[in-house]
Amino acid sequence: MSVFSVFAHVVEQLADLLTPLFHASAAAAAIVLFTALVRLLVHPLSRAAARGQRARTALQPRIAELRKKHAEDPQRLQQAVMELHAEEKVSPLSGCLPGLLQMPAFFVLYHLFSSATIGGDSNGLLAHRLLAAPLGGRWTDALADGGMFGPAGLVYLGLFALVAVVAAFNYRRTKRMAAANPVTVGAGDSAQVPGLGAINKAMPFLSFFTLVTVAVVPLAAALYVVTSTTWSAVERAALYR
Repeated sequence: MSVFSVFAHVVEQLADLLTPLFHASAAAAAIVLFTALVRLLVHPLSRAAARGQRARTALQPRIAELRKKHAEDPQRLQQAVMELHAEEKVSPLSGCLPGLLQMPAFFVLYHLFSSATIGGDSNGLLAHRLLAAPLGGRWTDALADGGMFGPAGLVYLGLFALVAVVAAFNYRRTKRMAAANPVTVGAGDSAQVPGLGAINKAMPFLSFFTLVTVAVVPLAAALYVVTSTTWSAVERAALYR
């Protein structure tokens, strides 16, 4: 039995359990529940990332001293800051790990709801819906079948509205955090921790990219993304308050 068959069976079993509550949308509810379970599994790493962020913030006074000490030697300054991070066992990239570990679950769902067959058998998951929208369909399918304000189109508009609210919240919060905890280790972009300059500039806008993802992936994968993004917003607000 392939890994996709196992995951398909898990989703079907969860859907059967949730049918009395959610009826025809039980599989959609199962995907939301599945996403929540994945996020619970990586929550300890999210807490560790929050501790790492607080540790990096605590290092700022020492980094300021290094800036003064090596003001004439940006290369030595960068090396000294990296050594400080290593000495204190603080990784500048630790916050990326929870997101990376969720990617396999997303791709499994993408495959499950993009394939006509699973393990050689007909893919019964494609028959499931969220209200009027098929879980294996995409926004373009909804537009072709009833338009933007048709039954399936309204499901997507609801998801877009939720993503936009979460993205705006994340944008404002990320901008405040970036201003309060800059990743630079010296004057100018050339003195930044390697690789973090571009990430720091792009981070406030990444949440809005979720809108594009929801529009182009199967609805089941879009539900995973929306649920995970909303979870992240609430989790980060709690852990980084």
